[in-house]
Amino acid sequence: MLTRSQPARSAESFLKDATGEMLRAAEEIRLGGGLKAIERQHERNRLTARERVELLVDRPNRGRGRFVELGLFAAWNMYREFGGAPAAGVVTGVGPVNGRLCMIIANDATVKAGAFFPMTCKKIIRAQMIAQMARLPLIYLVDSAGVFLPLQEDVFPDTDDFGRIFRNNAVLSAEGIVQISAIMGNCVAGGGYLPVLCDTLLMTEGSGLYLAGPALVKAAIGQVVDHESLGGAKMHASISGTIDYREATDEDCLRRVRSVMESVQSVTPPAEPPCPAVGSARPPEEVYRIFRESPAEQYDMNQLLECIVDGGTSNEYKAEYGPSIICTYSRIGGYPCGIVANQRQLTRSANVGAQMPAVIYHESADKAARFIMDCNQKKLPILFVNDTTGFMVGRDSEQSGIIRSGAKMVNAMSNCVVPKIALIVGNSYGAGNYAMCGRAFDPFLTYGWPGAKFAVMGANQAAGVLAQIQLAAMERRGEVVDETERKHVLEAVKASYAEQADIRYGAARGWVDRLIAPHETREEMIEALRIASKFPVNREFKTGVLQV
Repeated sequence: MLTRSQPARSAESFLKDATGEMLRAAEEIRLGGGLKAIERQHERNRLTARERVELLVDRPNRGRGRFVELGLFAAWNMYREFGGAPAAGVVTGVGPVNGRLCMIIANDATVKAGAFFPMTCKKIIRAQMIAQMARLPLIYLVDSAGVFLPLQEDVFPDTDDFGRIFRNNAVLSAEGIVQISAIMGNCVAGGGYLPVLCDTLLMTEGSGLYLAGPALVKAAIGQVVDHESLGGAKMHASISGTIDYREATDEDCLRRVRSVMESVQSVTPPAEPPCPAVGSARPPEEVYRIFRESPAEQYDMNQLLECIVDGGTSNEYKAEYGPSIICTYSRIGGYPCGIVANQRQLTRSANVGAQMPAVIYHESADKAARFIMDCNQKKLPILFVNDTTGFMVGRDSEQSGIIRSGAKMVNAMSNCVVPKIALIVGNSYGAGNYAMCGRAFDPFLTYGWPGAKFAVMGANQAAGVLAQIQLAAMERRGEVVDETERKHVLEAVKASYAEQADIRYGAARGWVDRLIAPHETREEMIEALRIASKFPVNREFKTGVLQV
């Protein structure tokens, strides 16, 4: 695992190494349950989840955009005692289907027969939330054996568990958001409600849709029934009337889904960018040279943004006031947006004096709050670029009203009616994470660079506090703690905390939607803004009470 305790490497080397490690892990995750499991799926004359998605979405010559996978690192390094669950056993993402952007959710039957782990539920619910925010049609490619029973207590009952998915199906339908479901394998027990709660239901030959399989039916009521009579495609097409289309193969089914999307007139194709796209002022690859990973080093966030935004399009707001946060109106790929970014170099304020890199001061928080309000007035999506150690502390800062200013920024950000996109490039610590649109504040999409960190505080500071608590407890128990033991405890605590602050740890738990290669940030943000263009901004912006 890459850590920050390797000073021999340059910042450029660290970021490139972290990117390479992330890309290698991503390729392994995309294999799902592995090559043998993929072969078993093919032996059943079924495609894998990723093959199905590839056939479903438009080719480059059939429409704009590409499939943007979300949650690839979900469940990363989790459920090891059960053999793991790569990508939480489900593929989710946004892609064009007959020119219309859709949220696609495809069970991966190569991973424990597509069973639902706790993170499977959370990943699907997150996909439904994104679709709801942007009013994207949802297409479910169902192939699942249902709940993973050894973990049923963490899958079944709560508000972010299995049942919430079906609740969302009903709510999305009531809101007029199109949902299409294709059963392309198993669909059993409670999972059977998902497709039936959708607007349009397709099913392939050999698939099964029933609340209880033949064996369970025999055990429960003594009835002997075969798979087809109980819940096969022909039965549901001709007798129960549950399905709308019966298809012979996966390929036929996916062609039908594409054809059905032609009739969806409630959704329009994404609009072209309202402004001409202009290349970035700096090559996107230059991010590796500009970025500094170590908190002891500085870099100019403006230079990093020049690798992302359209050259010559930025209008920095209040550039000389509150300089520890950069607020700028800009364009990315022709899409106008507001950008709120932490400055990672030493700055100077006429009122405060020297300002530490990556720290949010009261002036910058006030400025950001006002800028966020203006973006909502202008109906501009906002990109929050995170690299912060948090808000400034100390007597002077408290007397200047840092809590009041920070609350003002959080209030304005929390009540945004425009889409919020978060990009974590370095550190995202403590209340700084909150103010910069952390997961708790309804970001539309959250992206992260490999090697990034987010936690309550940095590993060194936290490890010192946690180790002291642990050592004090040992001494209360009468244990003799010498200097060697103190050092051992400190290093163990630091390693554990650093692991939890790793961006992949957060992505595994659904706190980050997509990990991206830094040199692809510009293209990734263009796609994010293209998706965000479908976000309806039809509510009045209100902040409630602001402490002034």
